[in-house]
Amino acid sequence: MSLPQDLKYSKDHEWIKVEGNTATIGITDFAQSELGDIVFVELPEEGDDLSQGDSFGSVESVKTVSDLVAPVSGSIVSVNEELEDSPELVNEDPYEGAWMMKVELSDESELEGLLDAAGYQAEIEE
Repeated sequence: MSLPQDLKYSKDHEWIKVEGNTATIGITDFAQSELGDIVFVELPEEGDDLSQGDSFGSVESVKTVSDLVAPVSGSIVSVNEELEDSPELVNEDPYEGAWMMKVELSDESELEGLLDAAGYQAEIEE
């Protein structure tokens, strides 16, 4: 299982990469492996505002449907429309090709409550 060291992680299995005031968000390799083969991804609209903890969409696999939970608050500036036609990218490349949305952060202090790679590793081993 891959766990990039330069990302932050939520206990809800989302990863977040911060560049300036913009956060790119997706689900972790652990999450996609637990879900199995992804067959559908539902994402929000550009321009939507999110609060930390809000559901922003869902991922459907052959096993189950799982809600996606916003690890930070902000305004959605971009969504990965490629996932609409190619949801299997979530299984193939969860950290690069299968990013889900980009958010302009409204409260950078929320980043302090997220886990680093070691903290997330400990969380999933419990």
